[in-house]
Amino acid sequence: MMMRSERYGVNGVPSTGEVTQRPGFQAAAWHWLLQAVNIMQKALEKYGSYEKFEQATGGCLLPKSRIWHQVRKYMEKEGCLGEIVVHLTDDLLSRASMTVVNGRPTLTINMSTAREQWLEGMLKHEIGTHYFRGMNNNQQPWNTSTGRKKYGLKPVNPTEEGLASIHSVLFRKDPFLWRAALLYYTVYQASHMSFSELFQDVGRFVKDQNTRWDYCVRAKRGCTDTSQPGCFNKDQVYLDGILRILRHRETIDFRLLTAMGKVSYEDIERFKDLAVLQNARVPQFLQDRGRYMEYLEKIMQVNDLTDEELRMLIG
Repeated sequence: MMMRSERYGVNGVPSTGEVTQRPGFQAAAWHWLLQAVNIMQKALEKYGSYEKFEQATGGCLLPKSRIWHQVRKYMEKEGCLGEIVVHLTDDLLSRASMTVVNGRPTLTINMSTAREQWLEGMLKHEIGTHYFRGMNNNQQPWNTSTGRKKYGLKPVNPTEEGLASIHSVLFRKDPFLWRAALLYYTVYQASHMSFSELFQDVGRFVKDQNTRWDYCVRAKRGCTDTSQPGCFNKDQVYLDGILRILRHRETIDFRLLTAMGKVSYEDIERFKDLAVLQNARVPQFLQDRGRYMEYLEKIMQVNDLTDEELRMLIG
């Protein structure tokens, strides 16, 4: 039987990016390039190298038994044990993915990136954000592409991936937005560099060749000739979404943003009276708004972001 796989809970909400390839053509955004570079430089100033940062903040790679244990413990805490099929693999370009395979929610985890102190953040990203928002979306009047058009909803991204990326680092001791920053930077550079040029350039931030290779492959995936400038631009959405959400964090109702399903933070006020909120599923880490907001402030501080800067850039 042929397996059908699609991004989870996104009826009418495709998770797509644009592949652009034409000499001299820069389709990647540059708006947050300064912030991306600054975030990575801050981490390097503190830890000396990406590899030391990874070891200090991520800890050791986990064996299969520990991964299974932590995943089960997290799903028990969030009340979704038995709802999600879990696969472990070492053949995945991303750290994890939440998809629907033959009608079953399926979480695939890349074992080669499953570090002791990062795994729960990944579960908050995939289950606490994507899965719960997808489940909540299924009961909304805008749960199809037709419904989204009817109500005029804004695109789900950059809110969806920005929120999930914030949750990836939410309770870390040092919540550097390194991954989102490097993805943004790599895509921008890929838009006007060949693969080999990109690989050399990213070396200023990441010395490990395997890690560098993975980031470059992500940025160049879909390009027919990697000796030419070109990029797959979707990976810029993470940092874009993070910064927009942080800019408006004081006015966003984060519980409602999750309960309403696959909506942009900009649509909360417009559609909250139409939303079906009975039996909405909201993760444990969103139950205490005060604590949640404190951690958002910490993310701002650690990454050297200021409200004045974000207001000037976003408005």
